[in-house]
Amino acid sequence: MAQTMKAWQYISVTGGMEKNLHINESAPKPVPGENEILVQVHVMALNPVDYKMTESPAPLRLLGSTFIPGFDFCGKVADIGKNVDGFTKGEYVFGGKIGSIGKGTLAQYVAVNKDQATSLPKGVQPEDAATVGIVGLTGYRAISPNVKSGDKVFINGGSGGTGVYAIQIAKALGCHVTTTCSTPNIELCKSIGADEVIDYKSTNVVKALSSKGPTFNLVVDNIGTPANLYKASSAFIAPGGTFAQVGMTPNLSGFLQVGSNVLRPGFLGGGKAKYQMVVEQGSKSNLKVLAEWMKEGKVKSVVDSVFEWEDAPKAYEKMKTGRTKGKIIIHVPQDNA
Repeated sequence: MAQTMKAWQYISVTGGMEKNLHINESAPKPVPGENEILVQVHVMALNPVDYKMTESPAPLRLLGSTFIPGFDFCGKVADIGKNVDGFTKGEYVFGGKIGSIGKGTLAQYVAVNKDQATSLPKGVQPEDAATVGIVGLTGYRAISPNVKSGDKVFINGGSGGTGVYAIQIAKALGCHVTTTCSTPNIELCKSIGADEVIDYKSTNVVKALSSKGPTFNLVVDNIGTPANLYKASSAFIAPGGTFAQVGMTPNLSGFLQVGSNVLRPGFLGGGKAKYQMVVEQGSKSNLKVLAEWMKEGKVKSVVDSVFEWEDAPKAYEKMKTGRTKGKIIIHVPQDNA
């Protein structure tokens, strides 16, 4: 078996990460640790965090090394660490590689922790499963512990990669869902289960929510705007409800806003509802729930577009426009793998 692989890499983000991507035809193939599996990637999916981590002003901007982007994947098990059971070489698996920046899935092989992958259910296509990883796990972690059947959930940003899964997860858990999106995406959000859709282009979101009174048991903020959403949330979050922060604007003001939400108490002008920053660590049990829901048709992928391997920079360019509906996926070549 060859000890090298093809991988898209970058060492600088000057002008944008996608402008610096290049193919390394002989990148070192990962060797799985004792608690990892080696996956031969067939399909990977993009997430905004792919570039936000290294383009952000935060300390996560760890340049000086060679980076392979990507977190989501679906592919075949190529090797298994000595402390791993429950997987078979050659079987299809999917998941999200979390907690290891720069050793990503835009490559022919990736080593992932045993708890960050699960078997592909029969009847589910690899292209669909590849989209679940980060957004599915994050949505599940944000919603599942904070609701019960019959609760009302507001999802800020319903048509992006995280939003389309969050809507479906909340519905699978028996919740009433209100969400936001722009005019062209209203029907998409309704088609995947949203009970009410607020067009943020034509409606003041905070005023629309506040007019409903303290009715929502959970607010999931996928985008970080409007900036005063958490501060105003006491007007529309029910007593005992939770504000779950999933996404934020990738600039200094976005980081400062989240810092204020965490540290500024209500009596000093901050928000009053319980505030959570949702940080996904990877959970095989949660992946299994999502896999079962996909098999049952309760959760379906929403694929905006499909790119081939050589067009990876164009895929990131499209994602950066902020006008995608659902997820962008890239096929990974199997030649010489």
